[in-house]
Amino acid sequence: MTLSGDVCVVTGACGFLGKKLVRLLLEEEKLAEIRLLDRNIQSELIQSLDDCKGETKVSVFEGDIRDCELLKRACKGAALVFHTASLIDVIGAVEYSELYGVNVKGTQLLLETCIKENVASFIYTSSIEVAGPNSRGDPIINGNEDTPYSCCLKFKYSKTKQEAEQICLQANGELLHNGGQLATCALRPMYIYGPGCRFTVGHMRDGIRNRNVLLRMSRREAKVNPVYVGNAALAHLQAARALKDSQKRAVMGGNFYYISDNTPPVSYSDFNYAVLSPLGFGIQERPILPFPLLYLLSFFMELLHVVLRPFLKFTPSLNRQLLTMLNTPFSFSYQKAHRDFGYSPRYDWEEARKCTSDWLASVLAKEKQRINLK
Repeated sequence: MTLSGDVCVVTGACGFLGKKLVRLLLEEEKLAEIRLLDRNIQSELIQSLDDCKGETKVSVFEGDIRDCELLKRACKGAALVFHTASLIDVIGAVEYSELYGVNVKGTQLLLETCIKENVASFIYTSSIEVAGPNSRGDPIINGNEDTPYSCCLKFKYSKTKQEAEQICLQANGELLHNGGQLATCALRPMYIYGPGCRFTVGHMRDGIRNRNVLLRMSRREAKVNPVYVGNAALAHLQAARALKDSQKRAVMGGNFYYISDNTPPVSYSDFNYAVLSPLGFGIQERPILPFPLLYLLSFFMELLHVVLRPFLKFTPSLNRQLLTMLNTPFSFSYQKAHRDFGYSPRYDWEEARKCTSDWLASVLAKEKQRINLK
């Protein structure tokens, strides 16, 4: 099945994953139109698509995901929506009302618009953080969608992603205004890396400030399995193609899928070292403090944040939940996605690592200059 002749909408089209997905769609599908929806549309992105858009019409819809009129215009006549847009915040820098408004309310409004405008398929980009880890740091190694796990989410970001995912999956089978039925599914990528990842750049900046030595915030044994952005985008495309098939649509509708690839399981800190070591970065042998002390320090920083909040905007860079996430073995298989809609990673670890390291090398001098000017 292909998406040939379809009109599709990509929310968060200028984001890390969204940009990769838009280009992939233009390169591999003969869409009638692709509609880019984002709060701020980058003119450079539009220009960069000239070499691959062919006869596909590229339309821009700039504005807030909570703008009902914008959503109506973007979804009118569309067959498919990729909802990748969300606010990401793991340190508590964004107010909960804003996180909820964009991540939950925005998703709800978008789904309601899809039903009114007869959009047949809806693919939601969820997050591994919807699954956990829990506050006890209970591990999961090579888990799957049926792995039992008790988790009460602490991150405000994780809570909003979980609620938005539930809204999305519950909307599966909703009757469209034209008598058809909406099919929805959610993809839960692992930590996504690759060219353009702002988190990896952040770790590189910390390393630059620390005389080219990366900070170790996770124990070696706390292995996770990150996914390359090219493979995460491919999973979205393959899911969309499968939803065109009535039998696969019946299987996939209302389900979530873990999206990983063949990146070797490794701790978050050792992953940063793997992609930054070709640039000459080293890494600390062990965390600056034992885990229990770091956990206690995080607790006091959170307490200080609460006390100072009425008087001072202060957001600690580390909290207990983030520390637990960085130090919990938490990895998942993509076999259900492979079985239900044929997902298979296109990029192997060596290619993904090289692309990531080469991109980091291309921005290294600029980041060094920026830090030295401060």
